Amino acid sequence: MTTSTSRVLALLEILQGGGLRTVPDLAARLDVDERTVRRYVGHLLDLGVPVDSVRGRYGGYRLAPGYRMPPLMLTDEEALAVLLGLLAGRRAGLVTSSAAASESAAAKVRRVLPVALRGRLEALLETAGFTGRSRPAGAPAADVLLELAGAARHRRPVALTYTDRTGHRGERTLLPYGLVEHSGRWYLTAAAPDGDEEVRVFRVDRVTAVTTRPGTFAVPRDFDPVATVLDRLARTPWTHDVSLRVRAGVQDIRDHFPADIATLSPVAGEGTPDTPHEPERAGGDWVRVRIRAERLDWIPPLLAALDRPFVIEGPEALRDLVRALARRLDESCARPPRV
Repeated sequence: MTTSTSRVLALLEILQGGGLRTVPDLAARLDVDERTVRRYVGHLLDLGVPVDSVRGRYGGYRLAPGYRMPPLMLTDEEALAVLLGLLAGRRAGLVTSSAAASESAAAKVRRVLPVALRGRLEALLETAGFTGRSRPAGAPAADVLLELAGAARHRRPVALTYTDRTGHRGERTLLPYGLVEHSGRWYLTAAAPDGDEEVRVFRVDRVTAVTTRPGTFAVPRDFDPVATVLDRLARTPWTHDVSLRVRAGVQDIRDHFPADIATLSPVAGEGTPDTPHEPERAGGDWVRVRIRAERLDWIPPLLAALDRPFVIEGPEALRDLVRALARRLDESCARPPRV
């Protein structure tokens, strides 16, 4: 769907909210100029949507009384995309803090579909299974997420109530740079108005109230919200601070240790003198891998799967876990096969 088409539909949705809407108000909400608003109204009229024009100082546009949108006309593919999107969003915990909203939306879509198509889609939903578990409750409130999105889009400061990971609740004023969804959670990238702090990352589900403030700000031209979130998550303080040196390509390491759990940096020098014998096939330069984790037991299997020379710089507990895994593997290989 083109941008202009989506905005024409957005205009129709605004007008369906009822009341008289001024041209300046519509232009601000659609992020277009007033001339473009009038052109969009013309498109709606061409489609048979009865839009009344009210002239005068307080004039504007409104839908003719009694107008109702016709039933949804979706292809099989479009209907499947809508319903599966609602289902996936609910299971991931992304849509809203309440499952009732997505259930209600899906029910409304099903009610206006042709009987045959509705039956086929319900058959799929009733028989489909999912290997991934639903994410526990903790999605952001819909009004909070939408308010932050609007503030970030129009570069408006926000005042919000936030509970940090220690349980401390406080009021903050921030400049919202952008929103990022990662692994079933929404994150806000934002800076302090005084510019004294670096850009920080906040979990949106921990925001209980938000208010858009007057004023505007500029986002640095080279700012990347996604890269910022991944970097901050990788640097979050945890129980264990793991440091490894691995002789492998960066992409090989990334395939096993994603950016949100590990930071990578090249190791100066051509070799590492205290490493054990290395297979000639290993190749590549040495890369330092830093991981912060609450538990260490998941790291040895990934190192085994990486299958590249590595040195554990710390902690000692990780060495013990790697040795224990090596012993278990060796014992399994030593057992004679059963006849």
